[in-house]
Amino acid sequence: MADPDFSTFIAWVLAALFAVSALVHLAGLRFIREAYERWNFAPKFYRVTGGIELLAAAFLANPITRIWGIALAALTMFVAVVTLLNNKQYAYTVPGILVMIALIPASLSAAAF
Repeated sequence: MADPDFSTFIAWVLAALFAVSALVHLAGLRFIREAYERWNFAPKFYRVTGGIELLAAAFLANPITRIWGIALAALTMFVAVVTLLNNKQYAYTVPGILVMIALIPASLSAAAF
């Protein structure tokens, strides 16, 4: 079993990554808007994604709700990777896959509580 301190650290790093990503999505930067338009998502759907990512970050930061954050983060990353694969942006899927792998040790800290 992974060291609880390491697992907690990974969970906090992931929470920070999801929080930053959420803020970028909620800000609605041009490259985000253009990507969502290119992928044929509804207008302003990037804000929904930002809200979900912010919720995942909040859940990941709290040990009591961490398991819910892991589930929400995994679902979010899975949909992102599938969207990228459908749009033939294969190289961009690597970070998403790495985040999903990092959710595994983070889940061990959630199981400890």
